[in-house]
Amino acid sequence: MSKVERFEDLKVWQLARVLCKEIHELTMKEAFSKDFKLIGQIKSSSGSIMDNIAEGFERDGNKEFIQFLSISKGSCGETRSQLYRAIDNGCIS
Repeated sequence: MSKVERFEDLKVWQLARVLCKEIHELTMKEAFSKDFKLIGQIKSSSGSIMDNIAEGFERDGNKEFIQFLSISKGSCGETRSQLYRAIDNGCIS
């Protein structure tokens, strides 16, 4: 098994990046156009997922990496909750 040298090689970070891009594309749709607060919140939380994975990886050891993965997991929950709000507000189905 090869050693991961860069956070960009982590599958979890790659998937978080895809999610962040998909969220951005969703918020560009007409249905989102007037809900600026929700747009800002969901883009921020989805970006936080990938950013915390990257930051934790770049820290000095597994203990800090695990802490940042936990923060990233929290951002995942926040993003999911905001997606439910977007559904409830009729922005997405």
